[in-house]
Amino acid sequence: MAGTPNVLLVEDSAPIAALFQSYLTSEPINLTHVSSGEAAMSAIADQPPHLVLLDLKLPDIDGREILRWIREQELPTAVVVITSLNSVDVAVDVMQAGAQDFLEKPVSADRLKTTIHNTLEKHQLQDLVEELKTTFDRDRYHGFIGGSLPMQAVYRIIDSAAPSKASVFITGESGTGKEVCAEAIHQQSKRSDRSFVAINCGAIPHNLMESEIFGHIKGAFTGASTTRQGAASLADGGTLFLDEITEMSLELQIKLLRFVQTGTFQKVGSNAVETVNIRFICATNREPLEAVASGRLREDLYYRLHVVPVNLPPLRERSDDILEIANHFLVTYAAEENRNFKGFAAAVEVILCRYDWPGNVRQLQNVIRNIVVLHDEEIVTQEHLPPPLDSTLNQKDIAHLIKPSHPDPATDSPIDQTIQSLATTERLAIEAAIEACQGNIPRAAALLEVSPSTLYRKKQSWGN
Repeated sequence: MAGTPNVLLVEDSAPIAALFQSYLTSEPINLTHVSSGEAAMSAIADQPPHLVLLDLKLPDIDGREILRWIREQELPTAVVVITSLNSVDVAVDVMQAGAQDFLEKPVSADRLKTTIHNTLEKHQLQDLVEELKTTFDRDRYHGFIGGSLPMQAVYRIIDSAAPSKASVFITGESGTGKEVCAEAIHQQSKRSDRSFVAINCGAIPHNLMESEIFGHIKGAFTGASTTRQGAASLADGGTLFLDEITEMSLELQIKLLRFVQTGTFQKVGSNAVETVNIRFICATNREPLEAVASGRLREDLYYRLHVVPVNLPPLRERSDDILEIANHFLVTYAAEENRNFKGFAAAVEVILCRYDWPGNVRQLQNVIRNIVVLHDEEIVTQEHLPPPLDSTLNQKDIAHLIKPSHPDPATDSPIDQTIQSLATTERLAIEAAIEACQGNIPRAAALLEVSPSTLYRKKQSWGN
């Protein structure tokens, strides 16, 4: 937020208002005080402050009505409720209504200052995120699905690199979408109306790879009954994507280097030199410099191709995207297979978000297709999950969660290390749900199929 933040104190008690004002005298804020709900709404409507310190018991309007009004108007104002009502239900209500925090009177100076500082800082970050979203955020980008911050960075690199002819080197684990990235670069470029030709260097035998890239003339080798155009000719004016470049033989890498440098090549068995205009994109699931060091990739070819690097994040680093991707595949495959699936059970959502996905998006895609092909219901439940996800929540994750963090092998038997009291198991399950929901208690309550007030009461009984 630009400049000094504006804070509105809504408090009908003059002594308490004076006390709060004395607490905040040296704070870097512009503090204004009103003593009624009507005055508060008038001041907020005239110039929404960055933060409202809101008392619930006002002489004319209930503070909760003011809070709801602020949210209904979608005003860019954070709200901290300060009240003498010592009730968990009240805290739940105001937090669900959109308050950023809840303070019970009496409030110490340090607590008030810390709350104001944290709320304003969070509000500032939210404003920045919203500004970035307005400018850059995309949930879909060509063939990609997901609006997580790691993917936003990838999208911006593609935006910047696509218009040029510079070679692009894509890295990332298997299943992260390297070919999708290459196609996105092509579609975003000025070559989008020409051919995009992809070759997987690890899927074609070495003795056929040269012909696959450069083509051959009739009689060039046994079985060459006709002249054949290779990828180099087919991609003229467009883009040539060489996937798993580190699997190409070193002998062919020498010819590829000359092709990249000059734009010229010869068909297998021909002496005629042909010239083409091609944008090169390559990819590997290996660490490129390790491949150079181990002799799998020529260093001169690496530096020729490694002009614009793009690293695709693994799915486990894109947790915000997992459910969106899963829902996309579920809807797509349900339509293809004439199934009735429409969504996921809450427990399944937790499993999908907590799983590491070593096979990344491709593995998630295969899991969803497996479910749709083998079952036909409206909601995906745990019983529909294929291995290893079918045992993830009940046996793997929960078993791990209910074990002591540091079991003592000298005193703990195998049974003692896995079995806890019912109260401990309940607490660990609740804490795991809250952690999976990144601290969002209402969301965790929905997954656990209990009311948010139940979780607040449980947390209060634990003393945290």
